[in-house]
This record gives sequence, C-alpha cells and structure tokens, in this order.
Amino acid sequence: MAKYILAHDLGTTGNKASIYNEQGKLLNSAFAEYKTYYPHANWAEQDPKDWWRAVTESTRELISKSKINKDEVAVISFSAQMMGCLPVDKEGKPLRRSIIWADQRSIKQARELSDSLGEEKVYKITGHRISPTYSVEKIMWLRDNEVENYNNTYKFLHAKDYIVSKLTGEFITDYSDASGMNLYNIREKQWSPEILEASRIDIDKLPTPYASFEVVGEVESKVADEIGLAKGTPVVIGAGDGACASIGAGVVHEGNAYNYIGSSSWIALATKEPILDSKRQIVNWITMDPDMYMPCGTMQSAGASYNWAKENICHLEKKVAEYLEINPYKLMDLSIEKSNPTANNLIFLPYLMGERSPYWNPNAKGAFIGLTLKHNRNDILRSVMEGVTFNLKIISEIFENVIDFKEIRVIGGGAKSRIWRQIMADIYNKQILMPQILEEANSLGAAVAGGIGVGIFKSFDIVEELNPIIDVQMPDEDNVRKYERIYPIFKKAYHSLLDIYGMLAELDQV
Repeated sequence: MAKYILAHDLGTTGNKASIYNEQGKLLNSAFAEYKTYYPHANWAEQDPKDWWRAVTESTRELISKSKINKDEVAVISFSAQMMGCLPVDKEGKPLRRSIIWADQRSIKQARELSDSLGEEKVYKITGHRISPTYSVEKIMWLRDNEVENYNNTYKFLHAKDYIVSKLTGEFITDYSDASGMNLYNIREKQWSPEILEASRIDIDKLPTPYASFEVVGEVESKVADEIGLAKGTPVVIGAGDGACASIGAGVVHEGNAYNYIGSSSWIALATKEPILDSKRQIVNWITMDPDMYMPCGTMQSAGASYNWAKENICHLEKKVAEYLEINPYKLMDLSIEKSNPTANNLIFLPYLMGERSPYWNPNAKGAFIGLTLKHNRNDILRSVMEGVTFNLKIISEIFENVIDFKEIRVIGGGAKSRIWRQIMADIYNKQILMPQILEEANSLGAAVAGGIGVGIFKSFDIVEELNPIIDVQMPDEDNVRKYERIYPIFKKAYHSLLDIYGMLAELDQV
C-alpha cells in the first residue's frame, strides 16, 4: 500500500522536495535551484521549464536517497510562490517566461484599475490593495504590451498550477492563489465581474479554483518516467506558500496567530471572515481550508535588517563563527543580551527596502534615531531587532481591534533566536509559542493537504500533533512597561521623516 507523501515547495530561489510518512514525519528532502531573470529595472521573471526541471530532479534525487519505491508514494502535493503570471496555450506550452511576484512593471495598469474602480472598492472585493505586485495588473500589462501572447493565452497559471498541468493535463488553481490575484471576490469565491470588466480580461483565460486538499488528477504516463513517479499517482493541488505556512505553523482555528520571521516578515491570523482595515494596511487571503481566511500584514525588511547588521557591522562575529563553525547570528544574539531593553533608548526604523504593512510606502528609508556617544555595538544590534518587532506590533494592533488573541506562534529562521522571541513577548505583550518545525512549515502544510486529499489525515487539526509547541516565552512585566514608553516615539519617528523620505527619493531619481 502507498504510504508516503511527496510535498514540493516552489520558492523564489528553487524547489524543495520533501518526503513524509503516514505519521506526518519528515524523512528526507532534496533541493534544486533555478534562476531569476531581471531584464529591466523592477522586472523579475522565471522560466517555467526551470521549475519543471527542478521538480523532476529533486523528486528523482529524493526517491533515490530515501530508498523508497516510487509505487509507495501515495500522493504529490504543492506549496509555491504566489502572485505570478504565466500564460500557456491549450497544450500547456508557456508563451513566455513567468512574471513572478517580485515584478513591479505594471504601475500604469495598477493606476488604470484604480482610476476605473477605485482603491476602496477593489479592497472590499478582493481583500487586497491595488498594486503591481498582483497578478491582474501583470495580466493587464501583457494585454497592453504583448498582444499576441495575450490573445494566444489559454490560461494564466501560477508556479504550482503549471507543474500540476504538466503532471495531469488539468489547468486549475486553488482558492489561496486565486485570492492573491486582485481578481477574486473572496467572500463569494468567484472571479469578480466588476474587476474583469475594468481590467478588460477574458474570464475564460482564468483557471478554475479548487480547495487546496482536492485530488485534481493523476500523474500521466507521458511524464511518469521523467519525474520518477508511478503512473496514476494522485495529485493534490496544494496552495500558495503563505497559506501553506499558516497550516504548517498550526494556525487552524479562529483566533490562532503566527509570526513568520525570515528576510521579510508577516503576522497572520485564521479567521472566519476577512478583516478589512479602513486604511487598507493589511491584506486577506483564503486559506487551505476554503471556509477560513488569513488576514495578513507583511513588512519588507525583518531578517533582512538583521542580516544587514551582520554584513556591515559584525565582521568579527563572522570570522569567529567561521572559525568555530557556528552560525554568526548566535554570537550576535549574545551581544544583544548585553544591552538593555529599548537599547538604551536607541530607535531603529527598519525600512531598508521601503515598506509594505502598515505604511505601503516604497520611499521609506531606514534610520537610527537617538544615537549618542554612550551607545555601543550591542545597543545598535538590539535596536535593529527591536525596530523590526515594533513595526510588527503595529500590524498586530490592527488585528487586535477586531479579534482578541493572547499568543502568537513564531516560525522562520528568526524564530530560532531565543532573545528575539523574548523581545517579541515583551513588545507584543503576548505569549510567544515556538513550534518544533520552524523552517519547513510550507512543506508541512502541503504535505497535510496531500494527506487529507487521499485520506491519510482526517483534517487540518492533525498539524497540532505534527508540529507541537516546544518552548514558550512569557512577557516580562518590567520590560513591557519600558517598551510601552518608547513605542509611541517609534511610531512618531516614521511620520516625522515623511518629507525627508520624499526628498531622498527625488535624489535617487537624479
């Protein structure tokens, strides 16, 4: 009897294939890289043939080194990057490279959509702001600039959808990816007639959305040998990486919250209804459970800010870490512990790449404020960590206006840092829960969807057993009070520099 779950996570830099057993235990993984192309400023593209190569190579490697028979794979499921735009013809052949999530070329089309429908209406329909980041604006760009490709398009697909089409011949998507296209009515779960009319996009070119755990086909004989799987292996559609991460983190019930700390960072919840913020500071997705939503606020430079500090002011830690064969972040964390909460009143604004939530300001810049001769490198490092967390607290407070939650799970590479988890507990004034699995949440979410699809698991609740909480940081009341005094100053600092950001942006364009 087939007993293994194969999960793929198609990220921005490559694809990770992972194999799980019937108990949901991760047994092995394999990784294959692919390239991102930047043909012009603010353009970002990937070749879908590279996705397929990465999936086939990593699958074959994984099956081989795990020493399992391909007939023992019960299901294949997917997590993948979101907000893409890949046009394919009726045979599933790509008409061009995929325009990926990071691409910002469609500013004109975003403005057109805003002028036609208005920001507020689109936000109420889709749960998202109008932005070149999303798929509809990218499709509109193709409509305007590559007319032949647009006219020849049979369906517009996302990364995982393309792989599924290669495996099964089906051209579909899931609710989570559909909800991130700026085209989907997230309450009615249908493509929005108003946005379709305003964007002048043919509904027939859009894939049909399915629940993330549905079996949508089987591995066809013509590709079975190439990928190294048995003909007829069930294929589950899976979900976008954010939705998979939510399930992998154990966020399955209303009011559950999690904080991902990677290069970027976000706070997201599980709710029964979207949370529509009057200032449009947050966005909303449909989760892997089609009856639930994932309100989310994402900031640009979280771990990226800490990495900036490592690369620019922690040369000694890097050298020592290399000699000791340890992670330099561990040494940086030790330095932070020597500084006091609030970093002796030193404030860091973590806007090194502009900002999304809560300000949605591409011109925002980073800054140290309050720097004096008394401050040292330990204070600077601590202020970086605290500045990121203060910005995330603003996002957390938006959710607190609607729903009460006392604890937040943390995942991602930054969640390994005990001092960062304590700073979160003190700044958020909430319990911080660290699950056992921190960096494989996407893969685990995809695996759970696959397991549900073929009856290995009964529901998403199983993830609470598969990824248990192994550590808890409680808020320190004294530290909470210290942070409460400096937090309003942190918020005011951003607004005080708005004119400066604009002036610097003008200089950048000279």
